[in-house]
Amino acid sequence: MYKKIFTLFLFLLFAGYGCATDSSEIERTVQAQGQLLIQSQQKINDLQSDVDALRGQLEETQYQLNQTIERQKMILQQMTNGSTFSSTTNDDSSIEESSSSSSKSSSTSSDLANWTTSGNDKKDYNFIMQFINTNKQPNESIAAFQKFLQNYPKSRYRANVNYWLGQLYFKQGKKDNASFHFATVVKNYSSSPKAADSLYKVGLILLSKGDKKNAKAVFQQVVNKYAKDKKTVNLAKKKLASL
Repeated sequence: MYKKIFTLFLFLLFAGYGCATDSSEIERTVQAQGQLLIQSQQKINDLQSDVDALRGQLEETQYQLNQTIERQKMILQQMTNGSTFSSTTNDDSSIEESSSSSSKSSSTSSDLANWTTSGNDKKDYNFIMQFINTNKQPNESIAAFQKFLQNYPKSRYRANVNYWLGQLYFKQGKKDNASFHFATVVKNYSSSPKAADSLYKVGLILLSKGDKKNAKAVFQQVVNKYAKDKKTVNLAKKKLASL
């Protein structure tokens, strides 16, 4: 009788030990699989970040390529017409035609007082730009660019239009309006050639308002984010050194 009870006790003991061992092994297996899943997810996240970075570089390269193509087309057209190529002092030269050619192609009006969009964003942009380049009719230029933004929601010139609106308002001392348009360029068109200077101008506006802390942070962003734009980065570094 006792021998049977003792045998049963040993059986239950070893069975319990076996269950505990199996449970421990299962737990370790689950933990190991969980760790592998976490590592796999991290690798996926890293790859996604790399893809996003490459996509951003591709968009910037495509933008610059389009600029080069436009410049070549403009030079070829002017050579064909027997006219000379006139370089500009700003980096819109790749997408801006000369004042005379843009005014002929976009509008016969000599001013912007009663100007309306034509349905061709490139022609309209170039027409307005002649007034920017000659510093004529700033108020009318602002109104014209606002019409442009309303009528061409998908135009590739929107980054430049916002930049020039910021410049026009900045010259008029309307700092909040200027800051809004500069910030729009940085936020919505970060790969635009105007983005670095727009961010730098936001820093200047903050500095002019006495907000040195945020101005310093903005200038540092220019240095960190737009290292390729050496001219603007150098300006930002000079401001940082003076703060």
